[in-house]
Amino acid sequence: MDTEVRLSTDQNEISFPTVPTPDEQARRQAVARHEQLTKPAGSLGRLEELGVWVAARQGLCPPRPFARPRVVVFAGDHGVAGHGVSAYPSEVTGQMVANFLAGGAAVNVLATNTGATVRVVDMAVNADTPPVVSAHKVRRASGSIDREDALTDAEVRAAINAGRTIADEEIDSGADLLIAGDMGIGNTTPAAVLISALTGTEPVAVVGRGTGIDDNAWMRKTAAIRDALRRARKVLDDPVALLRTSSGADIAALTGFLAQAAVRRTPVLLDGVVVGAAALVAEEIAPGARQWWLAGHRSAEPGGPLVLEHLDLTPVLDLQMRLGEGSGALTALPILTAATRVLGEMATFAEAGVGGPTEAEATGPRS
Repeated sequence: MDTEVRLSTDQNEISFPTVPTPDEQARRQAVARHEQLTKPAGSLGRLEELGVWVAARQGLCPPRPFARPRVVVFAGDHGVAGHGVSAYPSEVTGQMVANFLAGGAAVNVLATNTGATVRVVDMAVNADTPPVVSAHKVRRASGSIDREDALTDAEVRAAINAGRTIADEEIDSGADLLIAGDMGIGNTTPAAVLISALTGTEPVAVVGRGTGIDDNAWMRKTAAIRDALRRARKVLDDPVALLRTSSGADIAALTGFLAQAAVRRTPVLLDGVVVGAAALVAEEIAPGARQWWLAGHRSAEPGGPLVLEHLDLTPVLDLQMRLGEGSGALTALPILTAATRVLGEMATFAEAGVGGPTEAEATGPRS
């Protein structure tokens, strides 16, 4: 029987079963298969590593190309956005939700390019949204974390459980690869607080330009993160309380989504700094979850590399992207697909009638 990890916020518990480990036998088989494909060993570089990563997560060698990659964009507003930390007004969050539904955003275009589909979830948008996206909505905008909690005890539990439920819904519907995206004006501020708190980094090293803020807004944002971090440090030993204090319903739902995907043995392509902040907390809530995540890209936000270092993840791409929405992960998806197809569809030396390496080369050291 799995051992559950239990965490509490006040008197209420959130629990996740123990995260399973990827399939070691499939990993070994994938490594061995790469040695037999019609190429010098290691000649495809990281593409070979990625194919092995997929095989271990699918528990299958050779691995299958992903049949139903699914993007879920978690949307929410943040009270701190009212204090001049963003270049855009909070109304843009609701407007962008409408743009996602109309198919006009970057995530829609990039998903079409990769054969992925997109789902949008309103967790805390400060506007009325259609029922198709608002079924799990917790509230309208989360609290301003520099001076108050983002959520109540009941709200943080509802948001985490919504993320878990959404992961289950997508996996049960056939999704074999999940991509988590975000949308919310001001959401890089709580993300920076979480990253700073969990990596022990000073606020000034985490604060980025987000939506393109000027120097004055950057100083306001830094001050807000500094004040919020003072509150966050008081609950640092309780990740659920940390989400309640310093995140937002969208980020709390992302956390539950990422943790549950790992529990369900479903690989996830991580996106940028907001998803990365949620991933840091998800690893605290469900230790070992990071084994099921692949970093799609290195965010241009200062907190992005801190997340990757803390989780020991190597990004597929570094294109200086910082949009969010799942855009960086979607840009990396064709490379992951190529790596999977190489491992599964290339001929072996024996199949192709091609001579393999000499015995000395096969058994000797490789540079």
